Amino acid sequence: MALLILGVLLWAAAHFFKRAAPDLRASLGDKGKGMVALALALSVVLMVVGYRMADGAVFWGRHPATVGINNLLVLVAIFMLSPAPKKGKLLAGMRHPMLTGFALWAAAHLLVNGDVPSFILFGGLLVWALAEMIVINRAEPAWTPRTPGPISKDLIFLGASIVLLVVIGYIHGLLGYPVFG
Repeated sequence: MALLILGVLLWAAAHFFKRAAPDLRASLGDKGKGMVALALALSVVLMVVGYRMADGAVFWGRHPATVGINNLLVLVAIFMLSPAPKKGKLLAGMRHPMLTGFALWAAAHLLVNGDVPSFILFGGLLVWALAEMIVINRAEPAWTPRTPGPISKDLIFLGASIVLLVVIGYIHGLLGYPVFG
């Protein structure tokens, strides 16, 4: 469980580094980007290894209804994480589409994974995404929505999101986590 917690904390710390210590981050220049990328890669490894090793109480599990809701929320999250917010029309007026998509992804996983390791992993990442939005909004209160692109871009990225959901679901199945019922 310690590796899992350390991974989530390292993920959050690496992302908050720019806001928490802007002078130090700026003084590192391009080396700082590499350090942050390395910290993020290490955090992902720690979270994956820690989650697979962790054991804890189970409060709820998969249910056909929650599996369907999970899959729909993950599809929306993938769409929000795609280039659609920057190139399409639907999300042009949204300030944090990627962080919102990430938060939806985490919440969706909590719907079908009601055990302590999932609370730590997905709950921790959900809290991080929400906190990141608050920190960004306070640091940069002025924001202007971008000019919307064509709806055709949204349709292209929606199609790509569906394909990606199927691929991710297939990989989850290979790892022993069936996602499509």
